[in-house]
Amino acid sequence: MPRTQLNSRVDQAVAAEAAGQGRATVTRSLAERAEPDREDAGRAFVEAAADFMRRYESVFAEEFGTERVAH
Repeated sequence: MPRTQLNSRVDQAVAAEAAGQGRATVTRSLAERAEPDREDAGRAFVEAAADFMRRYESVFAEEFGTERVAH
């Protein structure tokens, strides 16, 4: 998993839960809790980008042509 800086306040109950479940660190516990949100945000971004491309496809075709170039 790539490293992401996460600033969060954690109460002692969360820290105790992480320790009680055998997790290595509270930081790791927080990262695991944030992962689904990050995945949802990534999906939302990709869906919004695809929608944008669909909506403006004709504008791009007019500006740049319809020929696709692979890089």
